[in-house]
Amino acid sequence: MLRTRLWLLFLVAFVSAGACRCDDPGIGNARGDFRPEQTELDFGRVLEGEQSRRTVVLVGTGRAGVTVTASTSSPFSVPESSVFVPGGGSASLEVVFTAGDGPVQGTLVLTAGSRTENVVLKAEGVRPLACVPTMQCRESHFELDPGICMETPAPDGTLCIPASRCEERGRCQAGECVGSPRLCDDDDPCTVDACSPTEGCVTTPVVCPRPMNACKVAVCRRTSGCGEENAADLSVCGPVDCRTADLCVAGACQTLPTPEGTLCAPPTPCQGEGRCRSGDCVRPDAGDLLPTFSQRLGGVPTAEPGGPVLLAHGGGLYASVCGEDAGCQLVAFTENGLLRFAAPYPDGGPRTLVSVSDGGVLVREPFASLESYALTSPGERLWQASPGTEGPPGVGLEPSMGVGRVALTTEGEVVALVSWRAAADAGVPPDGGEAADGGEAADGGVDAGTPQALATLVVLGQDGGVLRAGPVPGFGGEGTRVALDEQGTVLLSAEGGGRVSRADPEDAGTGFVTTPVVDEQGEDGGPSLAVAGGRLFVGARLFASMDDGGVSRVFWDGGSQHLMPLAEPALLLDDVGYAFARTCPDGGVTPCMQEMERLVLWAMDARTGERAWEVPVFPVDAPGTLHEASVIRGGAVGTLTDVALDGGPLAHVQLFAQGERVAICPLKDRPRIAGAAHVGRFLYVVLEREGTWRLEAFDLGGFGFAETRGWPQRHGVSGTRRARP
Repeated sequence: MLRTRLWLLFLVAFVSAGACRCDDPGIGNARGDFRPEQTELDFGRVLEGEQSRRTVVLVGTGRAGVTVTASTSSPFSVPESSVFVPGGGSASLEVVFTAGDGPVQGTLVLTAGSRTENVVLKAEGVRPLACVPTMQCRESHFELDPGICMETPAPDGTLCIPASRCEERGRCQAGECVGSPRLCDDDDPCTVDACSPTEGCVTTPVVCPRPMNACKVAVCRRTSGCGEENAADLSVCGPVDCRTADLCVAGACQTLPTPEGTLCAPPTPCQGEGRCRSGDCVRPDAGDLLPTFSQRLGGVPTAEPGGPVLLAHGGGLYASVCGEDAGCQLVAFTENGLLRFAAPYPDGGPRTLVSVSDGGVLVREPFASLESYALTSPGERLWQASPGTEGPPGVGLEPSMGVGRVALTTEGEVVALVSWRAAADAGVPPDGGEAADGGEAADGGVDAGTPQALATLVVLGQDGGVLRAGPVPGFGGEGTRVALDEQGTVLLSAEGGGRVSRADPEDAGTGFVTTPVVDEQGEDGGPSLAVAGGRLFVGARLFASMDDGGVSRVFWDGGSQHLMPLAEPALLLDDVGYAFARTCPDGGVTPCMQEMERLVLWAMDARTGERAWEVPVFPVDAPGTLHEASVIRGGAVGTLTDVALDGGPLAHVQLFAQGERVAICPLKDRPRIAGAAHVGRFLYVVLEREGTWRLEAFDLGGFGFAETRGWPQRHGVSGTRRARP
């Protein structure tokens, strides 16, 4: 019994001892406690895949020490799951963040006995950018702050590829790739060796001096360099016709009978090549130039005198027609003759073509309003504008905007030159009226003493809105012209053809400042202005340089014939100008009778104004009409003409080069011509056959490929009146 009591007393004492806090046995029954010094731990921005470490300080708040356990969740961790905090002291607990991609937040849970404390954990993982150097000899790495790629020079000596192929074995030096010069000498006296920065070593044959003897040819041998040897037997060494030919035999030039079958004339679009037969150049009979397609136009073409009848752009052909059942409309065809659309004008009234670009087909109403129509079906009207509303104040003045006074920039903006004249019913004298004292008009407007002084230059945007407008005194009248050079500069020629000015936007304002480029007041030229290659061809009378202002005059001296130059067409390309003139065979100074007039084509040196060659235009001795002219690749000129003969006009397509007619092709069935457009190898013609107006295409092949550089056609490129295609 006693033993049992002793055992119960021992058990009670043991349980009592277990209820005491005994973390620090040296303190006895004193209590231990703690608190974290931080309530939030921010690791900041850390690169993805890297670790960042921060420390939480735990402070003992009791007399006795305490063991604190720690736990958290990924991407945070604690290397040690517990830490002892002495009473009245402190201990550190390390927390680790392993970075991913994006901001994260977690909780560090601290526990001792029944006490729990939380610490907020914040961090942001940052995925680095893929940094690639922008050039050789640079290294790029990602900077965490400010979060961008930074470049530094690559170490000197790093291998690189020189920018010039005339250098090799490149090494980086101070951030630049430096190579050794490439040697290109092939040790051959018959080659000229050089190095191109883009191609490396290039070799061209040596051009040996041409021998004086026409039956010797220059040769170059690797062992001896330049020399001579006999030309191939029967090589041409002098004049050749189908009877005799100067030919080489054993290195000497001899006159021999021309061999049968010798080529004596090249083929043309309507006639095969010529070969020598029995002393004559024999060619197949010339046939009619047949169309590759013939499509009904859908009405009668409408155009101003001298204006375009047909426009071409981007594989599309456009004409303005009236009649039949649809009133007046814009018709569009593919380059193969398929009808794209026929778009009636809103009021059914007539329109005349102006130009075409990516922005649409530009047409003009009779009352000086411009309209733009879409290039594709259904050909809806895009906008309408009336530049005439920007005119000067004046009683009885109405706007006029005729042929040659609208141009398109390469950006699709419209440059319009509007002149002002007295309305027919306004009671104003034809000269526009004149103030009694010769000064300003009585209404306070621009001096109307000279009608050509009343003019406004307007620039419209691609939506038809006015971008800029202002007066340009002295550039009114029907004979004024506007054109754009290769840089897009606006050029204005005054009536009479002796004065051209550049129109630049005002620095502060919405108008223009005109600067004279050519000022030859005594000239009496026609209304024409062509610009190409930094030169102007003005009024078919003079050439002017845009660089130095130098002027070269054309002297239309026909000797025994009286020449009357036509203002249009006037063409200009590669310092060569082309123009046409009526001629009186009898040399009289008075105008010829119409049945006596003929037409000649002149080619002129644009630097001197001198005639290079001349050729009659009409293929038979009869009066006729020039409908179209264009510059052909290779320095030729193509024309579309007809001549008045018994039975009606006979139309021809002709090509001229170096004063010679190199091709002539009649059109079948004597059609009536309205106009044409030369695009690539095709001549597209609007004509009437048997009372029906049609669009036809004629393939001129490589023999007649149209130029697009310079001022290759009467209206510039597709009517845009600019030198740049």
